[in-house]
Amino acid sequence: MDPDGNITIKWDFMTNSGDMYMVSVSIYNYQLYRHIERPGWRLGWTWPNDEVIWDMRGAETTNQGNCSKFKGDNIPHCCEKSPTIVDLLPGTPYNMQTKNCCRGGVLSSLTQDRTLAMASFQMSMESANISSPATGKPSNFTLGIPGYTCSNATVVAPSKFQFDKQRTTQALMTWEITCSFSQFRESATPSCCVSLSTFYNSTIVSCPRCSCGCQGEPTLPTCSRQQSNFLRLPNGDGGSTTSPAVLCTPHMCPIRVHWHVKESYREYWRVKVTITNFNMYSNYSDWNLVIQHPNFRSILQIFSFNYLPLVQYGEINDTAMFWGIKHYNDMLIQCGENGNVQTEMLLHKDAADFTFGGGWAFPRRLSFNGHDCVMPPPDSYPTMPNGSSTLSSLVHCVSLVLSSFLLSVVLLLL
Repeated sequence: MDPDGNITIKWDFMTNSGDMYMVSVSIYNYQLYRHIERPGWRLGWTWPNDEVIWDMRGAETTNQGNCSKFKGDNIPHCCEKSPTIVDLLPGTPYNMQTKNCCRGGVLSSLTQDRTLAMASFQMSMESANISSPATGKPSNFTLGIPGYTCSNATVVAPSKFQFDKQRTTQALMTWEITCSFSQFRESATPSCCVSLSTFYNSTIVSCPRCSCGCQGEPTLPTCSRQQSNFLRLPNGDGGSTTSPAVLCTPHMCPIRVHWHVKESYREYWRVKVTITNFNMYSNYSDWNLVIQHPNFRSILQIFSFNYLPLVQYGEINDTAMFWGIKHYNDMLIQCGENGNVQTEMLLHKDAADFTFGGGWAFPRRLSFNGHDCVMPPPDSYPTMPNGSSTLSSLVHCVSLVLSSFLLSVVLLLL
Protein backbone atom coordinates (compact mmCIF):
# COMPACT_ATOMS: atom_id res chain seq x y z
CA MET A 1 0.00 0.00 0.00
CA ASP A 2 3.09 2.23 0.08
CA PRO A 3 5.43 0.80 -2.59
CA ASP A 4 7.93 3.67 -2.53
CA GLY A 5 7.98 4.31 1.21
CA ASN A 6 11.39 4.65 2.90
CA ILE A 7 13.45 6.82 5.21
CA THR A 8 16.24 8.68 3.44
CA ILE A 9 19.27 10.13 5.21
CA LYS A 10 21.40 12.78 3.52
CA TRP A 11 24.85 13.99 4.50
CA ASP A 12 25.53 17.41 2.96
CA PHE A 13 29.12 18.64 3.29
CA MET A 14 28.67 22.41 3.54
CA THR A 15 32.21 23.71 4.25
CA ASN A 16 35.70 22.37 4.75
CA SER A 17 38.89 23.73 6.22
CA GLY A 18 41.73 21.27 5.86
CA ASP A 19 40.55 18.12 7.61
CA MET A 20 37.61 19.88 9.29
CA TYR A 21 34.13 19.61 7.73
CA MET A 22 30.77 21.13 8.56
CA VAL A 23 28.11 18.52 7.73
CA SER A 24 24.35 18.94 7.67
CA VAL A 25 22.54 15.63 8.20
CA SER A 26 18.85 15.37 7.27
CA ILE A 27 16.43 12.50 7.89
CA TYR A 28 13.38 12.38 5.60
CA ASN A 29 10.40 10.12 6.27
CA TYR A 30 9.03 9.35 2.81
CA GLN A 31 6.46 6.85 4.11
CA LEU A 32 2.81 7.64 3.50
CA TYR A 33 1.43 6.22 6.74
CA ARG A 34 4.26 4.82 8.85
CA HIS A 35 5.60 7.32 11.39
CA ILE A 36 8.34 7.25 14.03
CA GLU A 37 7.02 7.31 17.58
CA ARG A 38 8.80 7.91 20.88
CA PRO A 39 11.50 7.20 21.91
CA GLY A 40 12.32 8.24 18.34
CA TRP A 41 15.17 7.62 15.93
CA ARG A 42 18.71 6.83 17.11
CA LEU A 43 21.00 7.26 14.13
CA GLY A 44 24.22 5.26 14.23
CA TRP A 45 27.18 4.42 12.00
CA THR A 46 30.79 3.23 12.15
CA TRP A 47 33.66 5.52 11.15
CA PRO A 48 36.25 4.06 8.72
CA ASN A 49 39.22 5.59 10.56
CA ASP A 50 39.83 7.84 13.56
CA GLU A 51 37.24 10.50 12.81
CA VAL A 52 35.89 12.62 15.66
CA ILE A 53 32.92 14.96 16.09
CA TRP A 54 34.00 18.30 17.51
CA ASP A 55 30.63 19.96 17.83
CA MET A 56 26.90 19.29 17.24
CA ARG A 57 23.78 21.42 16.91
CA GLY A 58 20.24 20.02 16.84
CA ALA A 59 21.30 16.60 18.16
CA GLU A 60 23.83 14.95 20.44
CA THR A 61 25.68 11.68 20.82
CA THR A 62 24.67 9.38 23.64
CA ASN A 63 28.32 8.84 24.70
CA GLN A 64 31.43 10.97 24.37
CA GLY A 65 33.83 8.04 24.23
CA ASN A 66 37.55 8.07 24.97
CA CYS A 67 38.99 11.50 24.06
CA SER A 68 42.09 11.18 26.28
CA LYS A 69 44.51 11.84 23.40
CA PHE A 70 43.24 15.42 23.19
CA LYS A 71 44.82 17.82 25.67
CA GLY A 72 43.67 21.10 27.13
CA ASP A 73 40.17 22.49 27.32
CA ASN A 74 39.29 21.89 23.67
CA ILE A 75 37.78 18.38 23.82
CA PRO A 76 35.66 16.86 20.99
CA HIS A 77 31.97 16.23 21.41
CA CYS A 78 32.44 12.54 20.56
CA CYS A 79 35.43 10.27 19.92
CA GLU A 80 33.57 6.96 19.59
CA LYS A 81 34.22 4.66 16.64
CA SER A 82 30.50 3.90 16.37
CA PRO A 83 28.56 6.90 17.70
CA THR A 84 24.82 6.97 18.32
CA ILE A 85 23.07 10.27 17.66
CA VAL A 86 19.71 11.24 19.17
CA ASP A 87 17.45 14.21 18.60
CA LEU A 88 17.29 16.94 21.22
CA LEU A 89 14.12 17.42 23.24
CA PRO A 90 11.60 20.25 22.90
CA GLY A 91 12.65 23.27 24.92
CA THR A 92 16.33 23.01 23.98
CA PRO A 93 18.11 26.42 24.18
CA TYR A 94 18.00 28.27 20.87
CA ASN A 95 21.78 28.36 20.49
CA MET A 96 21.77 24.53 20.38
CA GLN A 97 18.94 24.21 17.86
CA THR A 98 18.85 23.87 14.08
CA LYS A 99 15.94 23.87 11.67
CA ASN A 100 13.68 20.78 11.99
CA CYS A 101 15.30 19.60 15.21
CA CYS A 102 14.35 19.05 18.79
CA ARG A 103 11.22 16.88 18.64
CA GLY A 104 12.60 13.95 20.59
CA GLY A 105 13.19 11.86 17.47
CA VAL A 106 9.53 11.78 16.44
CA LEU A 107 8.78 11.90 12.70
CA SER A 108 5.29 12.26 11.25
CA SER A 109 4.15 10.33 8.21
CA LEU A 110 3.95 12.22 4.91
CA THR A 111 0.16 12.07 4.87
CA GLN A 112 -0.49 13.29 8.40
CA ASP A 113 1.92 16.26 8.48
CA ARG A 114 4.74 16.53 5.95
CA THR A 115 6.17 19.57 7.77
CA LEU A 116 7.04 17.26 10.69
CA ALA A 117 8.24 14.36 8.53
CA MET A 118 11.90 15.40 8.55
CA ALA A 119 14.64 16.10 11.09
CA SER A 120 18.10 17.60 10.75
CA PHE A 121 21.22 18.43 12.71
CA GLN A 122 24.69 19.83 12.07
CA MET A 123 28.06 18.55 13.15
CA SER A 124 31.67 19.64 12.83
CA MET A 125 33.84 16.61 12.16
CA GLU A 126 37.50 15.94 11.54
CA SER A 127 38.76 13.40 9.03
CA ALA A 128 41.83 13.10 6.84
CA ASN A 129 40.12 10.74 4.36
CA ILE A 130 36.71 12.27 3.73
CA SER A 131 37.70 13.59 0.30
CA SER A 132 38.09 10.02 -0.91
CA PRO A 133 34.63 8.40 -1.11
CA ALA A 134 36.21 4.94 -1.41
CA THR A 135 37.90 5.13 1.98
CA GLY A 136 36.14 7.93 3.85
CA LYS A 137 32.51 6.85 4.01
CA PRO A 138 31.04 5.51 7.26
CA SER A 139 29.35 2.11 7.25
CA ASN A 140 26.83 0.05 9.24
CA PHE A 141 24.15 2.74 9.29
CA THR A 142 21.23 2.10 11.65
CA LEU A 143 18.13 4.04 12.68
CA GLY A 144 17.85 2.38 16.08
CA ILE A 145 14.23 1.46 15.32
CA PRO A 146 13.15 -2.20 15.12
CA GLY A 147 12.28 -3.35 11.61
CA TYR A 148 14.47 -0.90 9.66
CA THR A 149 17.50 -1.89 7.58
CA CYS A 150 19.76 0.78 6.05
CA SER A 151 21.90 0.74 2.93
CA ASN A 152 25.49 1.89 2.61
CA ALA A 153 26.23 5.54 1.90
CA THR A 154 26.37 6.39 -1.80
CA VAL A 155 27.56 9.57 -3.48
CA VAL A 156 24.69 11.42 -5.19
CA ALA A 157 24.31 14.78 -6.89
CA PRO A 158 25.02 17.60 -4.41
CA SER A 159 21.95 19.00 -2.67
CA LYS A 160 20.89 22.48 -3.69
CA PHE A 161 19.54 25.18 -1.39
CA GLN A 162 17.53 28.31 -2.16
CA PHE A 163 19.59 31.17 -0.71
CA ASP A 164 17.12 33.89 -1.76
CA LYS A 165 14.75 34.52 -4.67
CA GLN A 166 17.63 34.87 -7.11
CA ARG A 167 20.46 32.71 -5.81
CA THR A 168 20.88 28.94 -5.31
CA THR A 169 23.78 27.33 -3.45
CA GLN A 170 24.82 23.69 -3.23
CA ALA A 171 26.68 21.30 -0.97
CA LEU A 172 30.31 20.41 -1.65
CA MET A 173 29.37 16.74 -1.64
CA THR A 174 26.29 14.70 -0.69
CA TRP A 175 25.96 11.15 0.59
CA GLU A 176 22.62 9.33 0.69
CA ILE A 177 21.47 6.37 2.78
CA THR A 178 18.11 4.62 2.33
CA CYS A 179 16.38 2.71 5.13
CA SER A 180 13.45 0.35 4.48
CA PHE A 181 11.00 -1.28 6.88
CA SER A 182 10.03 -4.94 7.28
CA GLN A 183 7.34 -5.98 9.75
CA PHE A 184 8.86 -9.47 9.89
CA ARG A 185 12.19 -8.01 11.01
CA GLU A 186 10.49 -5.89 13.63
CA SER A 187 8.58 -8.63 15.42
CA ALA A 188 7.81 -12.32 15.14
CA THR A 189 4.17 -11.66 16.09
CA PRO A 190 1.58 -9.13 14.82
CA SER A 191 0.36 -6.28 17.02
CA CYS A 192 -3.25 -5.85 15.94
CA CYS A 193 -6.25 -7.86 14.79
CA VAL A 194 -9.68 -7.35 13.20
CA SER A 195 -13.16 -8.38 14.30
CA LEU A 196 -16.34 -8.17 12.20
CA SER A 197 -20.10 -7.80 12.64
CA THR A 198 -23.19 -6.76 10.64
CA PHE A 199 -26.74 -5.54 11.18
CA TYR A 200 -28.15 -8.52 9.25
CA ASN A 201 -26.43 -11.23 11.30
CA SER A 202 -26.24 -11.36 15.09
CA THR A 203 -22.96 -13.29 14.99
CA ILE A 204 -19.85 -11.31 15.96
CA VAL A 205 -16.71 -12.69 14.35
CA SER A 206 -13.96 -12.12 16.90
CA CYS A 207 -10.25 -11.73 16.24
CA PRO A 208 -8.63 -15.09 15.54
CA ARG A 209 -7.45 -16.78 18.71
CA CYS A 210 -3.80 -16.12 19.57
CA SER A 211 -3.53 -13.52 16.78
CA CYS A 212 -0.67 -11.80 18.58
CA GLY A 213 0.60 -14.64 20.74
CA CYS A 214 -0.62 -17.07 23.38
CA GLN A 215 0.00 -17.39 27.09
CA GLY A 216 -0.19 -21.08 27.90
CA GLU A 217 -1.52 -23.96 25.88
CA PRO A 218 -4.09 -25.03 24.98
CA THR A 219 -6.18 -22.21 26.50
CA LEU A 220 -5.61 -18.76 27.91
CA PRO A 221 -6.50 -17.89 31.51
CA THR A 222 -9.84 -16.23 32.15
CA CYS A 223 -9.27 -12.50 32.74
CA SER A 224 -11.47 -9.58 33.67
CA ARG A 225 -11.11 -5.97 32.56
CA GLN A 226 -8.87 -4.97 35.46
CA GLN A 227 -5.36 -3.59 35.45
CA SER A 228 -4.15 -6.49 37.57
CA ASN A 229 -5.19 -8.99 34.92
CA PHE A 230 -2.64 -8.63 32.16
CA LEU A 231 0.18 -10.61 30.64
CA ARG A 232 3.27 -9.65 28.69
CA LEU A 233 3.52 -10.75 25.07
CA PRO A 234 6.43 -13.07 24.25
CA ASN A 235 9.23 -11.69 22.15
CA GLY A 236 10.51 -13.33 19.00
CA ASP A 237 13.44 -15.24 20.53
CA GLY A 238 11.55 -16.63 23.50
CA GLY A 239 13.64 -14.76 26.07
CA SER A 240 12.87 -11.84 28.31
CA THR A 241 10.48 -9.40 26.74
CA THR A 242 10.05 -5.67 26.44
CA SER A 243 6.71 -6.13 24.68
CA PRO A 244 3.70 -4.17 25.97
CA ALA A 245 1.60 -5.40 28.87
CA VAL A 246 -1.82 -6.13 27.40
CA LEU A 247 -5.17 -7.09 28.84
CA CYS A 248 -5.75 -10.83 28.82
CA THR A 249 -7.89 -11.66 25.79
CA PRO A 250 -8.14 -14.68 23.50
CA HIS A 251 -6.33 -12.73 20.76
CA MET A 252 -3.70 -11.08 23.04
CA CYS A 253 -3.27 -8.08 20.72
CA PRO A 254 -2.53 -4.54 21.94
CA ILE A 255 -4.90 -3.17 19.27
CA ARG A 256 -8.22 -4.47 17.95
CA VAL A 257 -10.06 -2.89 15.03
CA HIS A 258 -13.77 -3.70 14.76
CA TRP A 259 -15.59 -3.29 11.42
CA HIS A 260 -19.38 -3.17 11.75
CA VAL A 261 -21.72 -2.99 8.76
CA LYS A 262 -24.29 -0.79 10.46
CA GLU A 263 -27.09 0.12 8.06
CA SER A 264 -28.25 -0.15 4.47
CA TYR A 265 -30.19 2.54 2.60
CA ARG A 266 -31.49 2.62 -0.94
CA GLU A 267 -28.33 4.16 -2.44
CA TYR A 268 -25.89 4.10 0.47
CA TRP A 269 -24.58 1.85 3.21
CA ARG A 270 -23.03 2.77 6.55
CA VAL A 271 -20.01 1.31 8.37
CA LYS A 272 -18.78 1.90 11.91
CA VAL A 273 -15.09 1.37 12.72
CA THR A 274 -13.85 1.17 16.33
CA ILE A 275 -10.19 0.99 17.39
CA THR A 276 -9.67 -0.34 20.91
CA ASN A 277 -6.43 -0.15 22.89
CA PHE A 278 -5.72 -3.19 25.08
CA ASN A 279 -2.30 -1.92 26.13
CA MET A 280 -2.39 -1.35 29.88
CA TYR A 281 0.27 1.36 30.09
CA SER A 282 0.78 2.95 26.64
CA ASN A 283 -1.06 5.58 24.64
CA TYR A 284 -0.84 5.86 20.86
CA SER A 285 -0.33 9.46 19.81
CA ASP A 286 -0.85 10.50 16.17
CA TRP A 287 -2.12 7.00 15.34
CA ASN A 288 -3.32 6.12 11.87
CA LEU A 289 -5.36 3.40 10.22
CA VAL A 290 -5.07 2.21 6.60
CA ILE A 291 -7.90 0.12 5.12
CA GLN A 292 -8.30 -1.49 1.71
CA HIS A 293 -11.81 -1.93 0.32
CA PRO A 294 -13.13 -1.76 -3.28
CA ASN A 295 -15.96 0.63 -2.37
CA PHE A 296 -13.61 3.33 -1.05
CA ARG A 297 -13.73 5.01 -4.45
CA SER A 298 -17.29 5.98 -3.51
CA ILE A 299 -16.90 7.31 0.04
CA LEU A 300 -19.49 10.00 0.61
CA GLN A 301 -18.76 11.15 4.17
CA ILE A 302 -16.44 10.40 7.09
CA PHE A 303 -17.31 11.30 10.68
CA SER A 304 -14.81 12.15 13.49
CA PHE A 305 -11.64 11.10 11.58
CA ASN A 306 -9.39 12.74 9.02
CA TYR A 307 -9.35 10.86 5.72
CA LEU A 308 -7.26 10.72 2.56
CA PRO A 309 -7.29 8.19 -0.30
CA LEU A 310 -3.95 6.52 -1.07
CA VAL A 311 -3.92 6.10 -4.85
CA GLN A 312 -0.62 4.41 -5.68
CA TYR A 313 -1.44 2.25 -8.71
CA GLY A 314 -2.86 4.21 -11.62
CA GLU A 315 -6.53 4.98 -11.06
CA ILE A 316 -7.15 2.18 -8.55
CA ASN A 317 -8.78 3.92 -5.59
CA ASP A 318 -9.37 1.16 -3.04
CA THR A 319 -7.12 2.23 -0.15
CA ALA A 320 -7.80 4.95 2.41
CA MET A 321 -5.91 6.35 5.37
CA PHE A 322 -7.66 7.58 8.52
CA TRP A 323 -6.23 9.43 11.50
CA GLY A 324 -7.43 11.44 14.47
CA ILE A 325 -8.44 15.09 14.59
CA LYS A 326 -5.90 17.26 16.42
CA HIS A 327 -6.73 17.84 20.09
CA TYR A 328 -9.89 15.73 19.76
CA ASN A 329 -9.09 12.07 19.15
CA ASP A 330 -5.52 12.07 17.79
CA MET A 331 -4.42 10.18 20.92
CA LEU A 332 -5.65 6.66 21.58
CA ILE A 333 -5.28 6.37 25.33
CA GLN A 334 -4.42 3.24 27.31
CA CYS A 335 -6.81 0.39 28.02
CA GLY A 336 -9.88 1.46 29.95
CA GLU A 337 -13.28 3.07 29.61
CA ASN A 338 -12.00 5.69 27.16
CA GLY A 339 -9.39 3.54 25.45
CA ASN A 340 -11.01 3.61 22.04
CA VAL A 341 -11.72 5.87 19.08
CA GLN A 342 -14.42 5.37 16.48
CA THR A 343 -15.81 6.69 13.24
CA GLU A 344 -18.65 6.07 10.87
CA MET A 345 -18.49 6.30 7.11
CA LEU A 346 -21.18 6.58 4.46
CA LEU A 347 -20.50 4.86 1.14
CA HIS A 348 -22.40 4.95 -2.14
CA LYS A 349 -23.67 1.65 -3.52
CA ASP A 350 -22.03 1.10 -6.90
CA ALA A 351 -24.58 -0.80 -8.97
CA ALA A 352 -21.89 -2.68 -10.89
CA ASP A 353 -20.36 -4.53 -7.95
CA PHE A 354 -22.13 -3.76 -4.66
CA THR A 355 -23.24 -6.78 -2.64
CA PHE A 356 -23.48 -7.90 0.96
CA GLY A 357 -22.79 -11.48 -0.04
CA GLY A 358 -19.53 -13.40 -0.16
CA GLY A 359 -17.78 -11.14 2.36
CA TRP A 360 -17.63 -8.25 -0.11
CA ALA A 361 -18.68 -5.75 2.58
CA PHE A 362 -15.59 -6.43 4.71
CA PRO A 363 -12.10 -4.94 4.30
CA ARG A 364 -9.48 -6.80 2.26
CA ARG A 365 -6.55 -5.56 4.31
CA LEU A 366 -6.04 -3.31 7.32
CA SER A 367 -3.05 -1.86 9.15
CA PHE A 368 -2.67 0.19 12.33
CA ASN A 369 0.37 2.50 12.59
CA GLY A 370 1.90 0.74 9.61
CA HIS A 371 1.50 -2.77 11.03
CA ASP A 372 -0.66 -5.28 9.16
CA CYS A 373 -3.50 -6.61 11.30
CA VAL A 374 -4.62 -10.23 11.47
CA MET A 375 -7.93 -10.75 9.65
CA PRO A 376 -10.43 -13.52 10.45
CA PRO A 377 -10.51 -16.36 7.90
CA PRO A 378 -13.00 -15.60 5.08
CA ASP A 379 -15.09 -18.71 5.78
CA SER A 380 -15.94 -17.29 9.23
CA TYR A 381 -17.34 -13.97 7.93
CA PRO A 382 -20.97 -13.15 8.87
CA THR A 383 -23.31 -14.55 6.21
CA MET A 384 -26.61 -13.37 4.82
CA PRO A 385 -29.75 -14.72 6.55
CA ASN A 386 -31.25 -17.90 5.10
CA GLY A 387 -28.26 -18.32 2.82
CA SER A 388 -29.19 -15.28 0.70
CA SER A 389 -26.34 -14.07 -1.47
CA THR A 390 -27.19 -10.40 -1.17
CA LEU A 391 -29.34 -8.23 1.02
CA SER A 392 -30.68 -6.48 -2.04
CA SER A 393 -32.11 -9.77 -3.33
CA LEU A 394 -33.78 -10.34 0.05
CA VAL A 395 -35.34 -6.88 0.01
CA HIS A 396 -36.45 -7.45 -3.59
CA CYS A 397 -38.24 -10.67 -2.64
CA VAL A 398 -39.97 -8.99 0.30
CA SER A 399 -41.09 -6.11 -1.89
CA LEU A 400 -42.58 -8.55 -4.44
CA VAL A 401 -44.55 -10.33 -1.71
CA LEU A 402 -45.87 -7.05 -0.36
CA SER A 403 -46.81 -5.89 -3.85
CA SER A 404 -48.74 -9.11 -4.51
CA PHE A 405 -50.52 -8.80 -1.16
CA LEU A 406 -51.53 -5.20 -1.78
CA LEU A 407 -52.75 -6.05 -5.27
CA SER A 408 -54.92 -8.83 -3.83
CA VAL A 409 -56.42 -6.44 -1.27
CA VAL A 410 -57.23 -3.90 -3.98
CA LEU A 411 -58.92 -6.53 -6.15
CA LEU A 412 -61.04 -7.72 -3.19
CA LEU A 413 -62.14 -4.17 -2.47
CA LEU A 414 -63.15 -3.71 -6.07
